[in-house]
Amino acid sequence: MSERLVKIVGMAILVGLVATSAGADNIAEGKALVELNCARCHAVDRTSESSHSDAPPFRTLSQRYPIDALEEAFAEGISTGHPDMPEFVATPEQIQAILAYISSLGD
Repeated sequence: MSERLVKIVGMAILVGLVATSAGADNIAEGKALVELNCARCHAVDRTSESSHSDAPPFRTLSQRYPIDALEEAFAEGISTGHPDMPEFVATPEQIQAILAYISSLGD
């Protein structure tokens, strides 16, 4: 393998590791946000049931709604989802983290 090709492959691996690490951090942040703000009513993991009968488990959200629709709903401030759901407003960075976490539940 040429020296140039070795450098290119090395850079690609490094970029992939950085992206994977950033993605894992984003997922962890999203998990923390939903545990803090949503777990009172919603199941926020891969197996448990929601404690509120009208609150869908987070693992089903990406099956029920396109992720871009969820992004728009979070950006506008979800004010209803189930009858006694409190209003939830998140920053764009928090929205991306929450969506990354929701997406990870389907993996």
